[in-house]
Amino acid sequence: MHLEHLWLTDFRSYAEAEFQPAPLGITVVTGANGEGKTNLIEAVGYLATLRSLRGSPAEAMVRDGAETGFAVVRCDGRRDGRRVVIEAELHATGRDRVQVGGQLLRRSRDLLGAFQVTVFSPDDLALVKGGPQSRREYLDDLLVALHPRHDATISEVERVLKQRNALLKSAFGSQGGSGGRAGRSGREIPEDVVVTLDVWDAKLAAAGEDLVRARASLADALGPGAVETYRRLSVGVAHRGRDAVSLTYRKSWEGTLLDALQRSRSEDLRRGVTSVGPHRDELDLAVGGLPARTHCSQGEQRSLALTLRLAGHQLVTDRIGSSPILLLDDVFSELDQVRSEALLTCLPFGQALVTTAGDLPDGADVQARFRVEDGKLLS
Repeated sequence: MHLEHLWLTDFRSYAEAEFQPAPLGITVVTGANGEGKTNLIEAVGYLATLRSLRGSPAEAMVRDGAETGFAVVRCDGRRDGRRVVIEAELHATGRDRVQVGGQLLRRSRDLLGAFQVTVFSPDDLALVKGGPQSRREYLDDLLVALHPRHDATISEVERVLKQRNALLKSAFGSQGGSGGRAGRSGREIPEDVVVTLDVWDAKLAAAGEDLVRARASLADALGPGAVETYRRLSVGVAHRGRDAVSLTYRKSWEGTLLDALQRSRSEDLRRGVTSVGPHRDELDLAVGGLPARTHCSQGEQRSLALTLRLAGHQLVTDRIGSSPILLLDDVFSELDQVRSEALLTCLPFGQALVTTAGDLPDGADVQARFRVEDGKLLS
């Protein structure tokens, strides 16, 4: 899988830009901070996921002052010998339009798998230092990359949770009628609320159990690759003997999810929120048997974040038989020389697009060079 040609019109800082990276090895994009290097990476990532790698809304990606009021991002690439053409119009008003192979995309889910990327950025430190949500999202994104059908399960869990939480919050918004059941607070739960909660509990249990089984299986599959990758990234680094990595998926409940939801119902009604389920689970990361979030140095945490991305990239490559495009956004500036050189040895075969404000370590397989200057991409 590789990108052959990228066109940008009124996207972020670019009025017009064309980008033709090398099909294999590293294509490096240099430039001072703030010139728009990350914008280029974001454009490629958007065509693969239909979302900003920085979590920005569509209107933020339209160039300030664009006369048309919208941005256009188009790519021409190859996957398994087949041509892949994707074009997206990002409108400030939110009326985005996407075409794949000249056909209008009706559902974002239909794009999944057409064009895949693995993204490295300085923000990846949140995978280790941040809260559980970033690690759950990491697993869910990998599940979808491995098989698009997981997207339907994830969407169903999110839909049911939204409905259940809305019901919990509104349960006592009006006077409780007769024939209900007493909650922990002593107030009566209306019978219609009880019946509807039973429905949402059953739906959440079914979809949630499926999602958690997939996440736990993925965490187990990532383990061997993570151990080997972290070892390679740590070569030459004084790690005080703490180089054994472990990934453990931890559920937020015991027994079946349906039973757990029923046990927590009174508390959920009191708080107005669902307290157990896949949205409360955690991926525990440890190095040398100690929690990485609290016991690793920042250098070790960065190595572990890179390990997660590389292990996931390799697993996707092995499972689908095609290597995603690597997008490395200013990663080397965050690493010391030893870790930078170690990362180069860990980069898998394929196409890599790298942005940097400085120089890459010696030995980098650079096949093409570009620079960003005054809002223009120059070769």
